[in-house]
Amino acid sequence: MSRRPVSSTRRLVDTGSFPFTGALQSKSRSSPLLSVGLVLVGAFLLIGYAFSGSGIFGGDKAAVSRSEGDFSCTSEIQRAIPILKKAYGDSMHKVLHVGPDTCSVVSTLLKEEETEAWGVEPYDIEDADARCKSLVHKGIVRVADIKFPLPYRAKSFPLVIVSDALDYLSPKYLNKTLPDLARVASDGVIIFAGYPGQQRAKVAELSKFGRPAKMRSSSWWIRYFVQTSLEENEPAVKKFEQAASKKSYKPNCQVFHLKPLR
Repeated sequence: MSRRPVSSTRRLVDTGSFPFTGALQSKSRSSPLLSVGLVLVGAFLLIGYAFSGSGIFGGDKAAVSRSEGDFSCTSEIQRAIPILKKAYGDSMHKVLHVGPDTCSVVSTLLKEEETEAWGVEPYDIEDADARCKSLVHKGIVRVADIKFPLPYRAKSFPLVIVSDALDYLSPKYLNKTLPDLARVASDGVIIFAGYPGQQRAKVAELSKFGRPAKMRSSSWWIRYFVQTSLEENEPAVKKFEQAASKKSYKPNCQVFHLKPLR
């Protein structure tokens, strides 16, 4: 019969490097269930730690949540307000915001000194809070389908800011909506759009938005602006980038600055 290879542990015991190893080894042979039990306990502890939120997988939960649609460019506008004020100056004193949850943006802008803010909510507001319904009642926020012309005269607002709404429009309606936004602006249009793969409508929201969000690349948008004769506002782009650099602000959405229609 062939002899079993001598394990490294056995060699160490024979050399006397670990004086108590022999006793431990004899005990483990007499009770093999102890080793199995220790392995199982260690495995359960590792799994519990990993899913507790502070373990090795805890840091990825927020990233997964964002990729499933929790991220909003409308909320990004509120972070960008100080940068927009630096870039656009007095034009920020009267702003029209267009997009989902416009009440939150309008409420934030109204807190700024010497600022008038108006909003267009493209979707149903049945679940809106009392503050939002009050803004609608006062006529500050309107609920309107942006596939059709906005209920404002040409150049009614120095700045028009749109977020999230364009991502849900097909090119057929985008061809009508974006020029109309530029029509009611006198100084410019600012677009906050999601990055490809960044944001998607949840299943429960599809009935509200009508279709999944279409996240388009910056190159797609630039080609689209050229095709529809919409010009980028290069001076505003430079001022925005300079202000963002000074404040160490990095937008989580694509930001485009367009000139109004002539």
